[in-house]
Amino acid sequence: MAASVRLRAWQSEALGKLEARVHSSFLAVATPGAGKTTFALAAVRRALVAQDMRRCVVVVPTQHLKLQWALAAEQFDIHLDPEWTAADGALPSDVHGVAVTYQQVAANPEALRRFTAHAFVVLDEVHHAADARSWGDGIRIAFERAPLRLCLSGTPFRSDQSAIPFVRYVGEEAQADYEYGYGEALIDRKVVRPVFFPRINGQMEWTSPDGTSRSASFDDDIARSLGSQRLRTALDLEGEWLPAVLTKAHHQLRYLRRSDPRAGGLVIAIDQDHARGIANILTSRLGVRATVATSDDPSASRKIAEFREDHSEWIVAVRMVSEGVDIPRLRVGVYATNTSTDLFFRQAVGRLVRVSGTATQQRAYMFIPDDPRLRNFAFGIAEHRRHSLRKPDAKDDDRELTDEDEEREGEGEDQLSLFSAIAAVPLDDKGHPLEPGQVYEEPEPSEGEEIPGLVGDEPLETDAADPSGVMAPFALTAPDFDAELPTPEPIIEEAHAVSPRTRKRQLRELNSARVRFLVHRSRLSHAKINADLNRMVGIRRITEATVPQLEKRLEAADRWLERLR
Repeated sequence: MAASVRLRAWQSEALGKLEARVHSSFLAVATPGAGKTTFALAAVRRALVAQDMRRCVVVVPTQHLKLQWALAAEQFDIHLDPEWTAADGALPSDVHGVAVTYQQVAANPEALRRFTAHAFVVLDEVHHAADARSWGDGIRIAFERAPLRLCLSGTPFRSDQSAIPFVRYVGEEAQADYEYGYGEALIDRKVVRPVFFPRINGQMEWTSPDGTSRSASFDDDIARSLGSQRLRTALDLEGEWLPAVLTKAHHQLRYLRRSDPRAGGLVIAIDQDHARGIANILTSRLGVRATVATSDDPSASRKIAEFREDHSEWIVAVRMVSEGVDIPRLRVGVYATNTSTDLFFRQAVGRLVRVSGTATQQRAYMFIPDDPRLRNFAFGIAEHRRHSLRKPDAKDDDRELTDEDEEREGEGEDQLSLFSAIAAVPLDDKGHPLEPGQVYEEPEPSEGEEIPGLVGDEPLETDAADPSGVMAPFALTAPDFDAELPTPEPIIEEAHAVSPRTRKRQLRELNSARVRFLVHRSRLSHAKINADLNRMVGIRRITEATVPQLEKRLEAADRWLERLR
């Protein structure tokens, strides 16, 4: 399968710079949707084929991304285990490596340190290593001996807390060894989509934490703390602003699905309760059943994976889909969270930029509150879009964006019980409240740019039925992809050719089921039966077993059951 992979120009260029590196750490910053995962896996494959490295460790921010990386690695014939934990001990000899979270590394860095002396380490969205001091300390301890550490990020980042290990700084700015921006990706065409930002004004009323009644629209110049309260009020589930924006976004999605039947929408919510409330609004007001993916739901990863492949319209999430998650069919977004940092905003917008299929003019739309902070972030992205689409030879805007630390929440205003949202009403371009069902017309942005392809709130005619089918696989090829990866032991595949990772999971589940039967029939303990089965096939624990060893263990369990009949 890896032989069908074709690298983009920037990926080939970045691979060349990686191989010519001077340091053992390499920071690649590439805009969301550009193909950082493909670039990294191509580099890992080259290293494994050349036998420069024996193992691979991929570190990611969330549990779902472990599975996403493992699935992507299979397209390169690389077997990553996303279920490995420190308690499992050594790695099985028939895997190339593991995918773990930063939290796992921080919890037990020594467990990974044991086998990273000859490992290729990928630190995905490496700025997360600064989320907690223990995370940064953990990756330093775990990977300081690794001969190569490839650090990835979707956006340039600062060091606002503590410097991230393996990243070089000039002042507080991280220095990338290779950088590929949104503007460059737009110029290259067929890499990312242009994103447009319909901004919705509103008139909000609320009670501040000190009991003072407040009222302001997004046009009013108010203090930063009051601005945070105003934004939170707009996003309140009981107000009219949020349903109005969801309605407009839904009509936009329905319009896009006329030419792109698999187009999907994403709502980024404040928290888990807020996400479920938004899903209820979509159902009660628009008759849409949305997928809800929150961190407290053990099936969230499965739901995201299913949404990626199906034809449903909306997914509502908090942070699980805001960074790194690859759902190319997303074309409409609603920024319904009060997280107002430039980094988070850019990562959220990055969920909409991935090109899918061969359709032309794949515009995407992120509906945002007309909050001054979010407006500035959107203008920063729009500048790159305008320069890239209209002036291909112009240089990107070099103006400095607002410092991330100045935009952080956490001033404490929502800690007191007196804060209460009272009302939030959407406004038209003249500042007049909209009546229920009234069409909202997007005002022309101050830069004189009209948003192409934006529809109003009027109901559309019945859409054509979604055709069946799946996206065409992406195509990547490089000469060295035809080489064979070093595989310590052959993997026995079924006739339907499941992946090694899937086959191993199936065998582990079957082994567990056999042990339960044996416990019931023999009256022996789980520990006794597991120990005897492991001894029969020559392993210490099942987590270290290869596919052939798991198959032999299963056969031994079946013979044992036969004797007990």
